[in-house]
Amino acid sequence: MSQLFTPARTRGFLRATAAAVALSSVLLTTNCGAAGESGGDAKATAGVPAGFPVTVDNCGVRTTYDRPPSRVVTIHQHPAELMLALGLKDRMVGTAFPDSAVLPELKEDYEAVPELARKEPSFEKVLDAEPDFVYGGYGSAFAEKEGRSRTAFADAGIDTYLNREYCGKKKVTMEDTYDEVRTIGKIFGVADRADKLVTDLKSRVGRAAGKVEGEPDVPVFVYDSGDKAAFTAGGKSLGTELIRLAGGENVFADLDDVFGDVSWEQVIERRPEVIAVYDYAGAGSVEQKKRFLLSQPALADVPAVRNKRFVVLPLTATLVGIRSAYAVDDLARGLHPESFR
Repeated sequence: MSQLFTPARTRGFLRATAAAVALSSVLLTTNCGAAGESGGDAKATAGVPAGFPVTVDNCGVRTTYDRPPSRVVTIHQHPAELMLALGLKDRMVGTAFPDSAVLPELKEDYEAVPELARKEPSFEKVLDAEPDFVYGGYGSAFAEKEGRSRTAFADAGIDTYLNREYCGKKKVTMEDTYDEVRTIGKIFGVADRADKLVTDLKSRVGRAAGKVEGEPDVPVFVYDSGDKAAFTAGGKSLGTELIRLAGGENVFADLDDVFGDVSWEQVIERRPEVIAVYDYAGAGSVEQKKRFLLSQPALADVPAVRNKRFVVLPLTATLVGIRSAYAVDDLARGLHPESFR
């Protein structure tokens, strides 16, 4: 194989606190919450908003919130989009590391929030924004070797939350997406909005899955990046479930990881009929990836390559966040176009 590009990131499982902002009408109460969390008495006490304190267990870190965070920095795009979808732009003081184009309906709000860095910001850069809460998308958001460990933030009086996909415990499913939305809603005192958003996301998934119900599963190979080996989505990834819901089967669902390298010989042997190309900054454009796959003589007889059947997915659409529901529809249309005519 000719050299083109290599994985652009590793997805390993790898000062002050701002003054509290008085919140009233937006802080609606609910008893809903993800497993492992507990809420306080719904009746507000002096100085404590209704529904608080709230205690959340997240990737081994237990945090009690006496009130919703008011100054938030998101590291990576999918946490930012989730916050915006919950109507929390007014709590955001910085974003970092956009992976792909923002959802059109969120673009204006996203651009209104200061961008701290094109990649992960330094610990000092985050502190400059004076957050009381940092929400990370990948494990690298809190890379200890970069000085951004969750302990370092805690020592600075700043709470942190890591997307549950990087807790490293189990296979990721759409239920993790719904639980993520509900948990963030609970932390910010907008559980009603979170429940509404989950209902909307489930409806979107249900409509797409219903269109392809009963259709034969289409073998799908996920191409993230790589030339000497293929960096692909494994059986623990949310991508595998998205493919299943869309009427397909990940040909590397037996790879016991979220992502991993496989040989091109394995790709050839498994004969995928569709290739899902992950699109994100830093790993070559979609067109570069397609040209690479189409130019390799060894892949010429792979059905997906021979028939030029590609489905392009923004990386953010394959992660625990609001985009995953959109991805099911995009995949279903690519795998079973006849069902949408």
